[in-house]
Formats: sequence, C-alpha cells, structure tokens
Amino acid sequence: AARMAAPTRQERAACWGARDEFWQCLDSHADDAAKCEKLRRAFESRCPQQWVKHFDKRRDFLKYKQKLETEGYVPPEAAGKS
Repeated sequence: AARMAAPTRQERAACWGARDEFWQCLDSHADDAAKCEKLRRAFESRCPQQWVKHFDKRRDFLKYKQKLETEGYVPPEAAGKS
C-alpha cells in the first residue's frame, strides 16, 4: 500500500479547520451527527484516515472527561445502590 505523504502545513490547517467546524456543529446540536453530516464529510475528505480515527477517539475522550468534571465520577459499584 502506498504510504501517505506527511500532510503539508496547508493540509494540516485545512484538516484542523474542518475538524473544529465539525466539532462545533456537534457541540451546538448535542452531538447529533446527522445534523453535521456535510461537515463530517468535509472533515473526512480533508484529513488523513488515521487522523479521523484519532480525532474521533479524542473527542470521545474529551466528552468523557467533561462529563466526569460536570457530573463527578461515580464508581460503577456505587451507581447501583443509591
């Protein structure tokens, strides 16, 4: 398989810009990906595939962290007996 050349600075900027727009869209639509499909496609077309995977994971992680910060951590065993 042909190895992807490292993205140029312009390509990186385009990728990050597309990611930021997509994430902002998700933020303003409570993570309703259907509402942001155009931006998602732009994001996928402007970023290398492995970056898309990485950013998806990163967003999940950031959302998870944010949830912990706003709701506090509840240990799994404590969740059942309230």
